[in-house]
Amino acid sequence: QVQLVESGGGLVQAGGSLRLSCAASGRTFSTYTMGWFRQAPGKGREFVAAISWSGGDTAYADSVKGRFTISRDNANKVTLQMNSLKPEDTAVYYCAADRGAWYLVKRDEAYDYWGQGTQVTVSS
Repeated sequence: QVQLVESGGGLVQAGGSLRLSCAASGRTFSTYTMGWFRQAPGKGREFVAAISWSGGDTAYADSVKGRFTISRDNANKVTLQMNSLKPEDTAVYYCAADRGAWYLVKRDEAYDYWGQGTQVTVSS
């Protein structure tokens, strides 16, 4: 069992930065691939970024590549550094944990555990 709690969301102007954190509990946290997804109003949930259990592999959505960076400390925290934010990045951001195959990391149905979400709002 893994419990996830996100923090770090807020309101920022376009071009600014935010750092999201996901605190995980559970003895097997280090064996999970961790991902970030987001959901904007009226839209479906979309993949943002993922990091493998070892931290050696990462994946990003094309829309955030070069602006967002995912990392983990394998103690109990995963972070998403978001730079050069755009109004279209506005969404609720969710942290998720997955023990499945790496090739499935962009699919939300592959994830076993989810946090409650944190709101990110980027003003123009």
